[in-house]
Amino acid sequence: MTKPAEQMTNQTAPPVDNPTDNLIDFAALEKQLKNCATEATAEHLTLLKQAVVSIDDGLKEFYQNGGDVNAVVYGRSNLTDRLIKIIYDFLLNTLDQEIALVAVGGYGRGELHPKSDIDLMVLLQEKENQNTKDLLGKFLMLLWDIRLEIGHSVRTVSECIEESSKDITVATNIMEARLLAGNETLFLEMKDKTSADFIWDSKTFFQAKLDEQIQRNGKFNDTAYNLEPNIKESRGGLRDIQMIGWVAKRHFNAHSPHNMSLHDLLNDGFLLEDELNTLLEGQHLLWRIRCSLHYLAGRREDRLLFDYQRDLAKEFGFKDKTENSRNEAIEQFMQQYYRTVIELERLNEMLLQHFREAIIYVDIDTDVEMINDSFQLRNGYIETTRKNIFKENPCAILEMFLILQDYPEIQGVRSATIRQIRKHKTLIDDEVRQSARAQLLFMKIITGSRGVTHELRRMNRYGILAAYIPAFDSIVGRMQYDLFHAYTVDQHTLFVIRNMRRLSVPDYCHEFPLASGVFQHLKNPGLLYLSGLFHDIAKGRDGDHSELGAVDAKTFCTLHGLPKEDCKLVSWLVSSHLIMSMTAQRKDISDPDVINTFAELVETIERLDYLYLLTISDIRATNPKQWNDWKDKLLGELYNKTATLLNKGSAWKNSDLKNSDLKNPSQQSDKEINISEIQTGSLRKLEALGIDSHQAQNLWKTFNTEYFQSHTYGQITWHTSLIINTKQKQILDTPLIKTRVHKSSNSIQLMVYTKDRERIFYDVVSSLNKNDVDIVNAQLLSSTDNYALQTFRLAPENTDNEEMSTIAKQIAHDLEEKLNSNDSATKISLSNSNRKHKYFSSPTVISFQNTNNKTTKIKIETLDRIGVLENIAKTFIDYKIKIINARIVTAGEKAIDYFSICTTQDNALSNEQQQNLRQQLKELL
Repeated sequence: MTKPAEQMTNQTAPPVDNPTDNLIDFAALEKQLKNCATEATAEHLTLLKQAVVSIDDGLKEFYQNGGDVNAVVYGRSNLTDRLIKIIYDFLLNTLDQEIALVAVGGYGRGELHPKSDIDLMVLLQEKENQNTKDLLGKFLMLLWDIRLEIGHSVRTVSECIEESSKDITVATNIMEARLLAGNETLFLEMKDKTSADFIWDSKTFFQAKLDEQIQRNGKFNDTAYNLEPNIKESRGGLRDIQMIGWVAKRHFNAHSPHNMSLHDLLNDGFLLEDELNTLLEGQHLLWRIRCSLHYLAGRREDRLLFDYQRDLAKEFGFKDKTENSRNEAIEQFMQQYYRTVIELERLNEMLLQHFREAIIYVDIDTDVEMINDSFQLRNGYIETTRKNIFKENPCAILEMFLILQDYPEIQGVRSATIRQIRKHKTLIDDEVRQSARAQLLFMKIITGSRGVTHELRRMNRYGILAAYIPAFDSIVGRMQYDLFHAYTVDQHTLFVIRNMRRLSVPDYCHEFPLASGVFQHLKNPGLLYLSGLFHDIAKGRDGDHSELGAVDAKTFCTLHGLPKEDCKLVSWLVSSHLIMSMTAQRKDISDPDVINTFAELVETIERLDYLYLLTISDIRATNPKQWNDWKDKLLGELYNKTATLLNKGSAWKNSDLKNSDLKNPSQQSDKEINISEIQTGSLRKLEALGIDSHQAQNLWKTFNTEYFQSHTYGQITWHTSLIINTKQKQILDTPLIKTRVHKSSNSIQLMVYTKDRERIFYDVVSSLNKNDVDIVNAQLLSSTDNYALQTFRLAPENTDNEEMSTIAKQIAHDLEEKLNSNDSATKISLSNSNRKHKYFSSPTVISFQNTNNKTTKIKIETLDRIGVLENIAKTFIDYKIKIINARIVTAGEKAIDYFSICTTQDNALSNEQQQNLRQQLKELL
């Protein structure tokens, strides 16, 4: 497939008539430079700087006035070529036979975005002499002085061979090299000696680039759906398009000094016209976004940060439908981006599989194994037995995924078959969906004993999940513009099902013992997976997504012939999928009335089991930073208490008992039994550490019941052992401050135990603020012997586990200094130090409840920022309010804080005091 050099074109060859070509009169510039005295450095700099400014400003004005991004990208490369050649002729013309000035990387392809680096290589015939070195130094210094962002290397041909042989990235950059000026023979020698005939033959090159892509995908969480994606490096990004060009160039165009065009792949049958159009349209959108990002940021910026998403949405013509939907335009813009990159990812996968077959397997004897009349295996990959299988029988598309599920040893799908799926997936229409065959195949896939998640992901990647369930299409690539949801809705949905499946695997039962045990008693796990598939399917529609999704789920289940009771269960789970999370995290589950109300909503143990598993799987799939031991404990406690109540049987169903059952003495004893079990489990751990059980129990008598309901066995053991060991050493005159790193959640646990005093909470949180750590959750209690126990889970920003120990020690050191000082000053402190938080708004909502004459409960919901708790604590000091206990929660960009408080006279707050406190807190927050 090698072509004559004159027929080859750059993969991104500029248009013949680029409207930006005349931004600079290069002939006049060259003449002005020649008229300057050789020593007139300042004049040279002024002329050339002005040329660079004219190019940059002219391109920016052209683009912002509606000019095409292709003209900008190709135009900047072309204009830069001409400018550099003028400078080369001005300074280096005497070296013409000794060196070759070469554009490499993206610049070698003829592509330069507004703030992209200009990568140059100076190719030497031999090691540079002093004269050459001096002239090159002047040349490069001049380029930097006129504000060109230059990246450069200086190499001989042998050094190019050596570096390329060692590093696939260098080999790729050199493969895209383009001669700008100088010795052409030298350039062609370098291109020949670094070709596939000498290093990195097409097979090893393909495998190395494939490994590089896999590694790159892992770096970006193996998903195209990061909420702040890198449009160059993330899956489906520009690198995935470039990858196709690199592999094609190495294999099909190994001897040519020119780059291949994607059009050449079309001409040779490796690419279909609609696929070429998809690649070019996708590249065009990504180029527009990248170009706009560079101009918005004023620097090279390839990340679609929250900082720029709103401006970009406006620039791309998206609008909020109503005044209250501030984020709708952003979500539409980002959905366009996500849908584009997922399509590019699909094409990347298909074409690389095509290349694998043409490169890796070309010399291998074909091993064909029949599966059935429609499918066969070829060298480990599944393919159709004839090209019209899917056209004749669209249900065969679903059958293929079922085969892949049943035979995990199959390595993948052959490229021709992927292409057939792309072509015929639109044939999955209502008639197919309503056919018994399609319904049977889909239900077998989603209720299978293995490979469910894997095949649902593949179905989503190939567009089949949305084809079979049309409502699913609207959530593909749909983001939610907040910090709580880390994934797009379709990606989140598949993660939910993955989490459900993991609960079924005995090897992972240690992760969630209670949930894994509950899973083993499900009568039909497939119903759980269906609830996961539909729980967020109505996101983005007008109305309550839970209720709308419940209708979709019921319709689907009925259509697929599920028993009426199963249809009702799945529909109920979808409509109710948030209630367990909301109850556990936002209500006081030590209150019998809360449990009673929740039990009334759930009604049966069967519903509770499914809902518990759905809730755990849902939260864990929402954001990896949102799940922690505390939430696990809360949900487990809510499950156990509700199960205890529901297990009372038919007596509870008597409406006369419903509202009183939890208030009788026997139910109160259930709470005591639960705490007793927690203490018993903790005592076993303490005894193993050599801690006397009587000492532990005496200490626990000073704690309230909320302490045992809000901490795990491990945390209680840790706190108790530290306090008792410190008391034995009689060194509790100073605060006991301890930290430990929790690696699985990438967080730090902090415990503070000290003599209770007025401003202890303020001192702790103000010290933590100085260390710039996020307080994920916290519990505060005042013991009956006048001690304060405060426990925190902290998440330092952008920190890995290796740095965590150092930060933990620093936190403890600073806190010790603060608590041992006599500083009595308080200050207002609130900042948006977390870059992401400042792009989200959340109104401050404050509510009060007087539980008795002695205590007032206050709930504060506000935007989570550094300083929120410090301001709350300062306000409590100013208003002479005592904290009895507290629970601190963060959910995405929201802080939700619960305090039990009283006056210094140990009374509940009056209505007037509540109103004054509310007003002051709202002003500060």
